[in-house]
Amino acid sequence: MDPRREILKVDFAAGAFHSIPMFAATLPFPEISPEIFSIEIGGFTFALRWYALAYIAGLVIAWRMVVAMAVRPQLWPGRVSPMEREHPDDLLTWIIVGVVLGGRLGFVLFYQPGYYLSNPGDILKIWQGGMSFHGGFLGVIAAVALFCRRNGLPMVRVGDAIAVATPPGLLLGRLANFINAELWGRPSDLPWAVEFPGMAAQYCPAVEGVCARHPSQLYEAALEGLVLGGVLIWLAWRKGGLKKPGAMIGVFFAGYGTARFIVEFFRQPDAQFVSEGNPLGLALQFAGTGMTMGQLLSLPMIIVGVVVVVAARRRA
Repeated sequence: MDPRREILKVDFAAGAFHSIPMFAATLPFPEISPEIFSIEIGGFTFALRWYALAYIAGLVIAWRMVVAMAVRPQLWPGRVSPMEREHPDDLLTWIIVGVVLGGRLGFVLFYQPGYYLSNPGDILKIWQGGMSFHGGFLGVIAAVALFCRRNGLPMVRVGDAIAVATPPGLLLGRLANFINAELWGRPSDLPWAVEFPGMAAQYCPAVEGVCARHPSQLYEAALEGLVLGGVLIWLAWRKGGLKKPGAMIGVFFAGYGTARFIVEFFRQPDAQFVSEGNPLGLALQFAGTGMTMGQLLSLPMIIVGVVVVVAARRRA
């Protein structure tokens, strides 16, 4: 098979189309529709998207994992569970509200405050996309704190259970990002680089022919979902991690922050941070280098996580 093929190139400057031969060493984007199915009722189209299913499945899995921990007193200090069996059911509703409100407000404040200040009505249009993990994370913390205070539950221990149960949702969410062909990585010529569709993904001025990019969504799915999730489950079920209040929270903070900080080196920065003089989209620049917005938001998580783990071990 001839390793060279004719690839359609889009000349964005001239708006013309012409083909050039290029070595085919990258991976084509899989033909998976972002919508699982859609139904038209009375002129309105209702669709179930992979992204929505990922949110739903992630929350359900987390809920069942918290229930599994709540009914096993041997996992907790003094063999006493911090929750009754019915508490995770009520907590799920609070977390859903925290994820949605926090994720949306975080995106508005962290990434596009200028646009939403000029168009405040668009803040409520969550169906158009735009959710921030760090914002959703803060929203969950607020929701859990309010729930625990209202029900007289130990917030740190409940937080440990939620930390252990969160990575499966992160895994599913990043897989949904990949299916949606969003949040892709920087241009790359590695064998596993993916040719994401769309004018934005294919706009790579320094690349001849089709632009392939790092599948950074899959990097995040592996680090945040599989690796971090496996470590937390192993610590909680095999190493008595839940018997050290705060330890699982600290591991999650530090683990997620580290994973996100690493992936930011391969992830395409948000368009509002990219300019001719700042092609890497650095939100903070100093001494010829800098950090992206994702790294700036992840660095405090790493620091807080390490401090919390050390404090938990000392208390234990």
